[in-house]
Amino acid sequence: MGCVFILWSIDSCACPAHSNWYGRSNQLIRLPASTAACKQHSADSKEYAFEMACSSVRYGEGVTGEVGMDFANLRTKRVLVLTDRNLARLPLLKVALGSLHSSKVEHTVYEDVSIEPTNESYEDVIELVRCKPFDGFLAVGGGSVMDTAKVANLFSCCPDNQLLDFVNQPIGRGLPVTTPLKPLICVPTTAGTGSETTGVSIFDHKPLRAKTGIAHRSLRPLLGLIDPLHTLHMPKNVAAFSGFDVLCHALESYTALPYKERQPRPLNPINRPAYQGSNPISDVWARSALSMIQRFFKRAVLDAGDLEARSAMHLASASAGIGFGNAGVHLPHGMSYAISGLARSFSSEGYSPSKSLVPHGLSVVISAPAVFQFTAAACPERHLEAAMLLGADTSRAKLADAGRVLADTLRGYMHELGVADGLRALGYGEGDIPALVQSTLPQHRVTKLSPQSFSEEQLSQLFRSSMTVY
Repeated sequence: MGCVFILWSIDSCACPAHSNWYGRSNQLIRLPASTAACKQHSADSKEYAFEMACSSVRYGEGVTGEVGMDFANLRTKRVLVLTDRNLARLPLLKVALGSLHSSKVEHTVYEDVSIEPTNESYEDVIELVRCKPFDGFLAVGGGSVMDTAKVANLFSCCPDNQLLDFVNQPIGRGLPVTTPLKPLICVPTTAGTGSETTGVSIFDHKPLRAKTGIAHRSLRPLLGLIDPLHTLHMPKNVAAFSGFDVLCHALESYTALPYKERQPRPLNPINRPAYQGSNPISDVWARSALSMIQRFFKRAVLDAGDLEARSAMHLASASAGIGFGNAGVHLPHGMSYAISGLARSFSSEGYSPSKSLVPHGLSVVISAPAVFQFTAAACPERHLEAAMLLGADTSRAKLADAGRVLADTLRGYMHELGVADGLRALGYGEGDIPALVQSTLPQHRVTKLSPQSFSEEQLSQLFRSSMTVY
Protein backbone atom coordinates (compact mmCIF):
# COMPACT_ATOMS: atom_id res chain seq x y z
CA MET A 1 0.00 0.00 0.00
CA GLY A 2 1.31 3.46 -0.88
CA CYS A 3 2.01 5.93 1.90
CA VAL A 4 2.04 9.69 2.35
CA PHE A 5 4.52 11.42 4.67
CA ILE A 6 3.45 14.65 6.36
CA LEU A 7 5.88 16.95 8.18
CA TRP A 8 4.21 18.80 11.02
CA SER A 9 5.91 21.98 12.23
CA ILE A 10 3.69 22.90 15.15
CA ASP A 11 5.19 23.83 18.50
CA SER A 12 4.57 21.05 20.96
CA CYS A 13 2.18 21.77 23.77
CA ALA A 14 1.21 19.81 26.87
CA CYS A 15 -2.30 21.22 27.21
CA PRO A 16 -5.19 18.79 26.60
CA ALA A 17 -6.18 20.52 23.37
CA HIS A 18 -2.80 20.01 21.73
CA SER A 19 -1.20 17.01 23.43
CA ASN A 20 -2.20 14.47 20.80
CA TRP A 21 -0.23 13.37 17.74
CA TYR A 22 -1.16 16.48 15.79
CA GLY A 23 0.47 18.73 18.38
CA ARG A 24 3.97 17.22 18.13
CA SER A 25 6.70 19.43 16.81
CA ASN A 26 8.51 18.68 13.55
CA GLN A 27 7.37 15.08 13.52
CA LEU A 28 7.22 13.00 10.37
CA ILE A 29 3.87 11.23 10.26
CA ARG A 30 3.46 8.14 8.06
CA LEU A 31 -0.12 7.71 6.86
CA PRO A 32 -1.57 5.12 4.46
CA ALA A 33 -2.38 6.77 1.15
CA SER A 34 -6.02 5.75 1.49
CA THR A 35 -6.21 7.68 4.77
CA ALA A 36 -4.30 10.77 3.74
CA ALA A 37 -6.15 11.17 0.48
CA CYS A 38 -9.59 12.70 0.38
CA LYS A 39 -12.13 9.99 1.04
CA GLN A 40 -13.40 8.50 -2.19
CA HIS A 41 -17.08 7.78 -2.34
CA SER A 42 -19.94 6.97 -4.61
CA ALA A 43 -23.22 8.84 -4.93
CA ASP A 44 -24.75 6.76 -2.13
CA SER A 45 -21.84 7.07 0.33
CA LYS A 46 -22.88 8.05 3.83
CA GLU A 47 -21.57 11.09 5.66
CA TYR A 48 -18.60 10.72 7.99
CA ALA A 49 -18.28 14.22 9.47
CA PHE A 50 -20.28 17.07 10.91
CA GLU A 51 -19.33 20.64 11.64
CA MET A 52 -20.66 23.21 14.06
CA ALA A 53 -21.35 26.78 13.02
CA CYS A 54 -22.97 29.37 15.22
CA SER A 55 -23.26 33.10 15.58
CA SER A 56 -21.77 34.78 18.60
CA VAL A 57 -24.45 35.64 21.13
CA ARG A 58 -24.57 38.16 23.96
CA TYR A 59 -27.24 37.68 26.59
CA GLY A 60 -28.44 40.11 29.22
CA GLU A 61 -31.07 42.65 30.16
CA GLY A 62 -30.35 45.85 28.27
CA VAL A 63 -27.69 44.57 25.83
CA THR A 64 -29.60 46.21 22.96
CA GLY A 65 -28.07 49.49 24.10
CA GLU A 66 -24.63 48.23 23.05
CA VAL A 67 -25.44 47.71 19.39
CA GLY A 68 -24.25 51.15 18.30
CA MET A 69 -20.85 50.54 19.85
CA ASP A 70 -20.70 47.15 18.14
CA PHE A 71 -21.17 48.70 14.71
CA ALA A 72 -18.74 51.51 15.54
CA ASN A 73 -16.15 48.91 16.61
CA LEU A 74 -16.65 47.22 13.24
CA ARG A 75 -16.06 50.59 11.53
CA THR A 76 -19.42 50.27 9.84
CA LYS A 77 -20.47 53.50 8.16
CA ARG A 78 -23.98 52.88 6.81
CA VAL A 79 -26.40 50.41 8.42
CA LEU A 80 -29.77 49.22 7.16
CA VAL A 81 -32.09 48.63 10.14
CA LEU A 82 -34.88 46.14 9.39
CA THR A 83 -38.06 45.77 11.46
CA ASP A 84 -41.82 45.51 10.95
CA ARG A 85 -44.54 48.10 11.40
CA ASN A 86 -45.78 46.67 14.69
CA LEU A 87 -42.35 46.74 16.29
CA ALA A 88 -41.61 50.18 14.88
CA ARG A 89 -44.12 51.58 17.39
CA LEU A 90 -42.56 49.91 20.43
CA PRO A 91 -39.80 51.26 22.70
CA LEU A 92 -37.37 48.46 21.87
CA LEU A 93 -36.65 49.84 18.40
CA LYS A 94 -36.07 53.28 19.86
CA VAL A 95 -33.42 51.79 22.16
CA ALA A 96 -31.56 50.30 19.20
CA LEU A 97 -31.80 53.48 17.11
CA GLY A 98 -30.73 55.59 20.07
CA SER A 99 -27.64 53.44 20.46
CA LEU A 100 -26.75 53.86 16.77
CA HIS A 101 -27.26 57.62 17.06
CA SER A 102 -25.08 57.85 20.18
CA SER A 103 -22.27 56.03 18.39
CA LYS A 104 -22.69 58.24 15.31
CA VAL A 105 -23.53 55.31 13.04
CA GLU A 106 -25.45 56.42 9.96
CA HIS A 107 -28.54 54.29 9.43
CA THR A 108 -31.68 53.86 7.38
CA VAL A 109 -34.82 52.19 8.79
CA TYR A 110 -36.79 49.71 6.67
CA GLU A 111 -40.03 48.83 8.45
CA ASP A 112 -41.88 47.08 5.61
CA VAL A 113 -40.81 43.55 6.54
CA SER A 114 -43.67 41.14 5.98
CA ILE A 115 -44.68 38.81 8.81
CA GLU A 116 -44.21 35.36 7.26
CA PRO A 117 -42.16 36.71 4.31
CA THR A 118 -42.90 35.82 0.70
CA ASN A 119 -40.79 35.78 -2.43
CA GLU A 120 -42.40 39.13 -3.25
CA SER A 121 -41.46 40.76 0.07
CA TYR A 122 -37.92 39.42 -0.35
CA GLU A 123 -37.72 40.87 -3.85
CA ASP A 124 -38.71 44.27 -2.43
CA VAL A 125 -35.81 44.35 0.02
CA ILE A 126 -33.44 42.91 -2.61
CA GLU A 127 -34.30 45.80 -4.90
CA LEU A 128 -33.54 48.24 -2.07
CA VAL A 129 -30.06 46.87 -1.35
CA ARG A 130 -29.23 46.73 -5.05
CA CYS A 131 -29.96 50.44 -5.33
CA LYS A 132 -28.37 51.70 -2.11
CA PRO A 133 -25.02 50.76 -0.61
CA PHE A 134 -24.97 49.47 2.99
CA ASP A 135 -22.01 47.99 4.80
CA GLY A 136 -23.90 46.57 7.77
CA PHE A 137 -27.33 45.26 8.72
CA LEU A 138 -29.33 45.31 11.95
CA ALA A 139 -32.47 43.21 12.45
CA VAL A 140 -34.78 44.14 15.32
CA GLY A 141 -37.69 41.71 15.41
CA GLY A 142 -38.75 38.09 15.25
CA GLY A 143 -37.85 35.39 12.78
CA SER A 144 -39.44 37.14 9.81
CA VAL A 145 -37.35 40.25 10.34
CA MET A 146 -34.12 38.34 10.93
CA ASP A 147 -34.68 36.09 7.91
CA THR A 148 -35.37 39.14 5.72
CA ALA A 149 -32.18 40.78 6.98
CA LYS A 150 -30.18 37.71 5.97
CA VAL A 151 -31.52 37.97 2.44
CA ALA A 152 -30.81 41.71 2.33
CA ASN A 153 -27.23 41.03 3.37
CA LEU A 154 -26.82 38.22 0.84
CA PHE A 155 -28.03 40.22 -2.15
CA SER A 156 -26.17 43.33 -1.09
CA CYS A 157 -23.05 41.22 -1.69
CA CYS A 158 -24.42 39.20 -4.65
CA PRO A 159 -26.47 41.80 -6.57
CA ASP A 160 -26.21 40.01 -9.91
CA ASN A 161 -27.81 36.81 -8.64
CA GLN A 162 -31.53 36.02 -8.58
CA LEU A 163 -33.43 34.89 -5.50
CA LEU A 164 -33.93 31.32 -6.73
CA ASP A 165 -30.20 30.92 -7.36
CA PHE A 166 -29.65 30.28 -3.64
CA VAL A 167 -33.01 28.74 -2.73
CA ASN A 168 -32.93 25.10 -1.69
CA GLN A 169 -33.40 22.45 -4.35
CA PRO A 170 -35.66 21.31 -5.95
CA ILE A 171 -37.50 24.65 -5.89
CA GLY A 172 -34.34 26.68 -6.48
CA ARG A 173 -30.83 26.03 -7.73
CA GLY A 174 -29.29 25.61 -4.29
CA LEU A 175 -26.03 27.38 -5.17
CA PRO A 176 -23.50 27.68 -2.33
CA VAL A 177 -22.70 31.15 -1.04
CA THR A 178 -19.07 31.85 -1.92
CA THR A 179 -18.97 35.64 -1.44
CA PRO A 180 -18.11 37.02 2.03
CA LEU A 181 -21.09 38.84 3.53
CA LYS A 182 -21.25 42.01 5.60
CA PRO A 183 -21.82 42.30 9.36
CA LEU A 184 -25.35 41.42 10.43
CA ILE A 185 -26.42 41.88 14.05
CA CYS A 186 -29.77 40.52 15.19
CA VAL A 187 -31.84 41.62 18.16
CA PRO A 188 -34.57 38.95 18.53
CA THR A 189 -37.80 40.19 20.06
CA THR A 190 -39.58 36.83 20.35
CA ALA A 191 -38.54 33.67 22.14
CA GLY A 192 -39.00 31.28 19.27
CA THR A 193 -37.17 31.06 16.00
CA GLY A 194 -33.55 31.10 17.14
CA SER A 195 -32.83 32.78 13.80
CA GLU A 196 -30.15 34.93 15.45
CA THR A 197 -27.96 31.80 15.57
CA THR A 198 -28.64 30.13 12.20
CA GLY A 199 -27.82 30.47 8.52
CA VAL A 200 -31.39 29.79 7.42
CA SER A 201 -33.95 32.15 5.85
CA ILE A 202 -37.50 30.90 5.21
CA PHE A 203 -40.23 32.38 3.01
CA ASP A 204 -43.49 31.56 1.23
CA HIS A 205 -42.88 30.91 -2.46
CA LYS A 206 -46.23 32.12 -3.75
CA PRO A 207 -46.06 30.54 -7.24
CA LEU A 208 -46.07 27.09 -5.60
CA ARG A 209 -47.98 28.08 -2.44
CA ALA A 210 -45.23 26.43 -0.41
CA LYS A 211 -42.57 27.50 2.03
CA THR A 212 -38.94 27.12 1.11
CA GLY A 213 -35.75 28.96 1.95
CA ILE A 214 -32.04 29.56 1.72
CA ALA A 215 -29.75 27.61 4.01
CA HIS A 216 -26.04 28.29 4.18
CA ARG A 217 -23.60 28.96 7.00
CA SER A 218 -22.55 32.24 5.40
CA LEU A 219 -25.96 33.71 6.19
CA ARG A 220 -25.39 33.42 9.95
CA PRO A 221 -25.52 36.74 11.80
CA LEU A 222 -22.23 37.96 13.17
CA LEU A 223 -23.84 38.59 16.55
CA GLY A 224 -27.14 37.97 18.28
CA LEU A 225 -28.06 40.36 21.10
CA ILE A 226 -30.48 38.42 23.30
CA ASP A 227 -32.18 41.02 25.47
CA PRO A 228 -34.87 39.43 27.69
CA LEU A 229 -36.58 42.79 28.24
CA HIS A 230 -37.99 42.58 24.72
CA THR A 231 -39.96 39.44 25.50
CA LEU A 232 -42.22 41.38 27.90
CA HIS A 233 -43.91 42.92 24.86
CA MET A 234 -45.04 39.56 23.42
CA PRO A 235 -48.81 38.95 23.44
CA LYS A 236 -49.92 35.62 24.94
CA ASN A 237 -50.43 33.81 21.64
CA VAL A 238 -47.11 35.03 20.27
CA ALA A 239 -45.39 33.72 23.40
CA ALA A 240 -47.21 30.40 23.03
CA PHE A 241 -46.66 29.79 19.33
CA SER A 242 -43.05 31.00 19.31
CA GLY A 243 -42.45 28.77 22.35
CA PHE A 244 -43.85 25.76 20.51
CA ASP A 245 -41.40 26.55 17.72
CA VAL A 246 -38.58 26.34 20.28
CA LEU A 247 -39.97 23.04 21.56
CA CYS A 248 -40.16 21.52 18.08
CA HIS A 249 -36.72 22.82 17.12
CA ALA A 250 -35.27 20.97 20.10
CA LEU A 251 -37.33 17.80 19.61
CA GLU A 252 -36.73 17.55 15.88
CA SER A 253 -32.99 18.17 16.04
CA TYR A 254 -32.62 15.63 18.88
CA THR A 255 -34.58 12.96 17.00
CA ALA A 256 -33.28 13.74 13.51
CA LEU A 257 -31.51 11.17 11.36
CA PRO A 258 -27.99 10.72 12.81
CA TYR A 259 -25.42 12.63 10.76
CA LYS A 260 -23.54 9.44 9.83
CA GLU A 261 -26.70 8.10 8.19
CA ARG A 262 -27.16 11.10 5.89
CA GLN A 263 -26.28 10.60 2.26
CA PRO A 264 -24.80 11.39 -0.11
CA ARG A 265 -21.62 12.70 1.43
CA PRO A 266 -20.65 15.97 -0.29
CA LEU A 267 -17.79 15.91 -2.78
CA ASN A 268 -16.62 19.25 -1.41
CA PRO A 269 -17.10 20.49 2.19
CA ILE A 270 -18.57 23.75 0.88
CA ASN A 271 -21.58 21.67 -0.14
CA ARG A 272 -22.09 20.08 3.28
CA PRO A 273 -25.60 21.21 4.24
CA ALA A 274 -26.31 23.43 7.22
CA TYR A 275 -28.78 20.78 8.38
CA GLN A 276 -26.59 17.72 8.89
CA GLY A 277 -28.50 15.38 11.18
CA SER A 278 -28.36 14.77 14.92
CA ASN A 279 -24.85 14.92 16.34
CA PRO A 280 -23.25 14.91 19.79
CA ILE A 281 -22.85 18.70 20.07
CA SER A 282 -26.30 19.64 18.82
CA ASP A 283 -27.70 17.05 21.24
CA VAL A 284 -26.30 19.01 24.20
CA TRP A 285 -28.09 22.19 23.12
CA ALA A 286 -31.34 20.38 22.36
CA ARG A 287 -31.45 18.68 25.76
CA SER A 288 -30.69 21.97 27.47
CA ALA A 289 -33.54 23.68 25.64
CA LEU A 290 -36.00 20.89 26.50
CA SER A 291 -35.10 21.15 30.17
CA MET A 292 -35.68 24.92 30.17
CA ILE A 293 -38.98 24.46 28.35
CA GLN A 294 -40.19 22.04 31.02
CA ARG A 295 -39.46 24.59 33.75
CA PHE A 296 -40.45 27.86 32.14
CA PHE A 297 -42.63 27.55 29.00
CA LYS A 298 -46.05 27.45 30.62
CA ARG A 299 -45.12 30.20 33.07
CA ALA A 300 -43.88 32.41 30.25
CA VAL A 301 -47.18 32.11 28.36
CA LEU A 302 -49.57 32.37 31.28
CA ASP A 303 -47.90 35.35 32.98
CA ALA A 304 -46.64 38.09 30.65
CA GLY A 305 -44.88 39.80 33.55
CA ASP A 306 -42.84 36.76 34.59
CA LEU A 307 -39.44 38.09 33.55
CA GLU A 308 -37.58 35.03 34.84
CA ALA A 309 -39.67 32.68 32.70
CA ARG A 310 -39.65 34.84 29.60
CA SER A 311 -35.89 35.37 29.95
CA ALA A 312 -35.36 31.62 30.23
CA MET A 313 -37.43 30.96 27.12
CA HIS A 314 -35.41 33.60 25.25
CA LEU A 315 -32.28 31.67 26.18
CA ALA A 316 -33.94 28.35 25.33
CA SER A 317 -34.72 29.72 21.87
CA ALA A 318 -31.05 30.46 21.27
CA SER A 319 -29.99 27.06 22.68
CA ALA A 320 -32.42 25.22 20.43
CA GLY A 321 -31.29 27.42 17.54
CA ILE A 322 -27.67 26.36 17.97
CA GLY A 323 -28.81 22.75 18.06
CA PHE A 324 -31.16 22.69 15.09
CA GLY A 325 -29.06 25.18 13.12
CA ASN A 326 -26.52 22.38 12.72
CA ALA A 327 -28.56 19.21 13.16
CA GLY A 328 -31.69 20.34 11.34
CA VAL A 329 -35.38 19.69 11.77
CA HIS A 330 -37.59 17.12 10.07
CA LEU A 331 -41.24 16.22 9.46
CA PRO A 332 -43.14 18.69 11.71
CA HIS A 333 -41.36 21.58 10.01
CA GLY A 334 -41.59 20.02 6.57
CA MET A 335 -45.34 19.56 6.99
CA SER A 336 -45.74 23.02 8.51
CA TYR A 337 -44.58 24.68 5.31
CA ALA A 338 -47.57 23.18 3.51
CA ILE A 339 -49.95 24.01 6.36
CA SER A 340 -49.00 27.69 6.44
CA GLY A 341 -48.50 28.00 2.68
CA LEU A 342 -51.97 26.68 1.80
CA ALA A 343 -53.87 28.52 4.54
CA ARG A 344 -57.08 30.16 3.36
CA SER A 345 -58.87 32.01 6.14
CA PHE A 346 -57.26 31.67 9.53
CA SER A 347 -56.19 34.40 11.92
CA SER A 348 -55.00 34.36 15.51
CA GLU A 349 -55.26 36.92 18.27
CA GLY A 350 -52.00 38.81 18.68
CA TYR A 351 -51.17 38.66 14.98
CA SER A 352 -52.13 41.01 12.17
CA PRO A 353 -55.72 40.37 11.00
CA SER A 354 -55.02 41.88 7.58
CA LYS A 355 -54.20 38.54 5.94
CA SER A 356 -54.82 34.85 6.46
CA LEU A 357 -51.96 33.59 8.60
CA VAL A 358 -51.23 30.38 10.47
CA PRO A 359 -48.43 31.40 12.86
CA HIS A 360 -45.31 29.37 12.22
CA GLY A 361 -45.10 27.72 15.64
CA LEU A 362 -48.75 26.69 15.42
CA SER A 363 -48.27 25.19 11.95
CA VAL A 364 -45.34 23.17 13.27
CA VAL A 365 -46.75 21.82 16.53
CA ILE A 366 -50.16 20.90 15.11
CA SER A 367 -48.72 17.74 13.49
CA ALA A 368 -46.11 17.01 16.17
CA PRO A 369 -48.08 14.43 18.22
CA ALA A 370 -48.82 12.36 15.12
CA VAL A 371 -45.28 12.71 13.77
CA PHE A 372 -43.45 11.72 16.94
CA GLN A 373 -45.73 8.76 17.49
CA PHE A 374 -44.70 7.68 13.97
CA THR A 375 -40.95 8.36 14.22
CA ALA A 376 -40.46 6.82 17.66
CA ALA A 377 -39.84 3.36 16.19
CA ALA A 378 -36.57 4.63 14.68
CA CYS A 379 -35.03 5.86 17.95
CA PRO A 380 -37.35 5.09 20.89
CA GLU A 381 -34.70 5.86 23.52
CA ARG A 382 -34.43 9.45 22.32
CA HIS A 383 -38.19 9.90 22.16
CA LEU A 384 -38.55 8.64 25.72
CA GLU A 385 -35.72 10.83 26.97
CA ALA A 386 -37.29 13.86 25.30
CA ALA A 387 -40.62 13.10 27.01
CA MET A 388 -38.81 12.81 30.35
CA LEU A 389 -37.03 16.13 29.83
CA LEU A 390 -40.42 17.71 29.14
CA GLY A 391 -41.74 16.43 32.47
CA ALA A 392 -43.29 13.04 31.68
CA ASP A 393 -42.91 10.16 34.13
CA THR A 394 -41.11 7.56 32.04
CA SER A 395 -39.95 5.35 34.92
CA ARG A 396 -42.25 2.49 33.91
CA ALA A 397 -42.45 3.18 30.19
CA LYS A 398 -41.21 0.58 27.73
CA LEU A 399 -39.45 1.42 24.50
CA ALA A 400 -42.56 0.36 22.61
CA ASP A 401 -44.45 3.10 24.48
CA ALA A 402 -42.08 5.90 23.43
CA GLY A 403 -44.21 7.37 20.65
CA ARG A 404 -47.42 7.37 22.69
CA VAL A 405 -45.72 8.85 25.75
CA LEU A 406 -44.11 11.71 23.84
CA ALA A 407 -47.27 12.39 21.83
CA ASP A 408 -49.37 12.54 25.01
CA THR A 409 -46.83 14.85 26.62
CA LEU A 410 -47.09 17.21 23.66
CA ARG A 411 -50.89 17.11 23.74
CA GLY A 412 -50.74 18.12 27.40
CA TYR A 413 -48.70 21.23 26.61
CA MET A 414 -50.91 22.06 23.64
CA HIS A 415 -54.17 21.70 25.55
CA GLU A 416 -53.01 23.71 28.56
CA LEU A 417 -51.75 26.55 26.37
CA GLY A 418 -54.86 26.74 24.21
CA VAL A 419 -53.73 25.28 20.88
CA ALA A 420 -56.59 24.68 18.45
CA ASP A 421 -57.80 21.10 18.03
CA GLY A 422 -55.95 20.10 14.89
CA LEU A 423 -55.92 20.98 11.22
CA ARG A 424 -59.71 20.98 11.04
CA ALA A 425 -59.75 23.95 13.42
CA LEU A 426 -57.32 25.75 11.08
CA GLY A 427 -59.75 25.41 8.17
CA TYR A 428 -58.54 22.18 6.57
CA GLY A 429 -60.49 19.03 5.72
CA GLU A 430 -59.87 15.55 4.37
CA GLY A 431 -60.12 16.89 0.83
CA ASP A 432 -57.05 19.07 1.40
CA ILE A 433 -54.75 16.18 2.25
CA PRO A 434 -53.50 15.49 -1.32
CA ALA A 435 -52.49 19.15 -1.74
CA LEU A 436 -50.82 19.20 1.69
CA VAL A 437 -48.85 16.09 0.79
CA GLN A 438 -47.74 17.41 -2.59
CA SER A 439 -46.66 20.69 -0.99
CA THR A 440 -44.60 18.81 1.60
CA LEU A 441 -42.79 16.44 -0.75
CA PRO A 442 -40.41 19.08 -2.21
CA GLN A 443 -39.13 19.96 1.29
CA HIS A 444 -36.17 17.60 0.93
CA ARG A 445 -33.90 19.79 3.02
CA VAL A 446 -35.84 18.82 6.13
CA THR A 447 -37.97 15.77 5.33
CA LYS A 448 -34.92 13.69 4.45
CA LEU A 449 -33.76 14.15 8.03
CA SER A 450 -36.72 12.21 9.38
CA PRO A 451 -35.32 9.26 11.35
CA GLN A 452 -38.12 7.14 9.91
CA SER A 453 -38.49 6.83 6.15
CA PHE A 454 -42.00 7.40 4.84
CA SER A 455 -44.16 6.94 1.78
CA GLU A 456 -46.72 9.32 0.31
CA GLU A 457 -49.47 7.23 1.88
CA GLN A 458 -47.82 7.44 5.31
CA LEU A 459 -47.45 11.20 4.91
CA SER A 460 -51.14 11.35 4.02
CA GLN A 461 -51.93 9.42 7.18
CA LEU A 462 -49.90 11.86 9.30
CA PHE A 463 -51.99 14.75 7.96
CA ARG A 464 -55.15 12.69 8.48
CA SER A 465 -54.17 11.94 12.09
CA SER A 466 -53.51 15.64 12.66
CA MET A 467 -57.03 16.72 11.65
CA THR A 468 -57.82 16.52 15.35
CA VAL A 469 -55.28 16.47 18.19
CA TYR A 470 -57.21 15.81 21.39
